[in-house]
Amino acid sequence: MEIKIEWSFQSRKQLHHIYSYYSKKANFKVAKKTVKSITDRTSILFNNPLAGPEEELLSEYTQHFRYLVEGNYKIIYWIEQDVITISSVFDCRQDPLKMMKL
Repeated sequence: MEIKIEWSFQSRKQLHHIYSYYSKKANFKVAKKTVKSITDRTSILFNNPLAGPEEELLSEYTQHFRYLVEGNYKIIYWIEQDVITISSVFDCRQDPLKMMKL
């Protein structure tokens, strides 16, 4: 069984916002490096889908959300059979309760 990683519309949109932010506030290289480090971090899931701990703030949902941390970002994902869905890329410098509204 081969594991597939899918990025939700929301997570792709968040990556785009992260890229745009760092392009304006820093430069193109920083923006590219930041987004690349986030996307590269998920490669660990191919060999170990349960690598991230469960996200306690999202425990009320039917999916069992887990997360990985990369820099200031929490990469929130859930697993269904052989598909891992990256549901959100959350900036940990924000109010944690905001994560529940995403």
